[in-house]
Amino acid sequence: MPENLPVRAQHSRGASIAIRRAEGQVPYRDALAEMDVRNRAIAAGEASELLWLLEHPPVYTAGTSAGEGELLDPRFEVVEAGRGGRYTYHGPGQRLGYAMLDLTKRGRDVRCFVHALEGWVIDTLGDLGVESWRSEGRIGIWTRDIDGSEAKIGAIGVRVRRWVTMHGFSVNIDPDLSHFAGIVPCGIAEFGVTSLARLGVTITAAEWDRALLARGEAFLNMLPENPDR
Repeated sequence: MPENLPVRAQHSRGASIAIRRAEGQVPYRDALAEMDVRNRAIAAGEASELLWLLEHPPVYTAGTSAGEGELLDPRFEVVEAGRGGRYTYHGPGQRLGYAMLDLTKRGRDVRCFVHALEGWVIDTLGDLGVESWRSEGRIGIWTRDIDGSEAKIGAIGVRVRRWVTMHGFSVNIDPDLSHFAGIVPCGIAEFGVTSLARLGVTITAAEWDRALLARGEAFLNMLPENPDR
């Protein structure tokens, strides 16, 4: 059966947020095309909002601020993502959440949306026993690696078009961390990348999805109301 996130009536006027879980790997370019179509449909009032949980085959994606010198070894396909941010790696063992929400229903506050998205990931990681945090001046979700140093465990990158959001977040469950060596992740060279598996947390993608969705209502409650809707 289709799943839906709970939505407060004053925000949605009875609408629901659909949830799509991809079981196999979705090529990145295919995902971009699907997000584009869904974005236009949501903006036109022809489709519900959507949270899409998925994985990609190995790919490097370039955000709008990506620097040429940050692509160190293009061993995988490199795709212009159209989102904010710099270079990011996506691949098997990493779970992505693409959130396509209509911000005309949710305060038209992009900064608040990004903050809420970060908080959703941080709270979910906390439920799994992993403390994580935002770091001033550094994009992403950070935690303490096994050697005690700070390391990135999740990435954030969004685009907003016609007040409908695209892209979202990624969390490292058990990817091949050596694949990150082909780029300077998010333009930050002095810190490493880690994963739940490296930190000793064994979890499947389905288990991650359940933990994330259990926090779905709290995420929505972090978004402001729009008094005009």
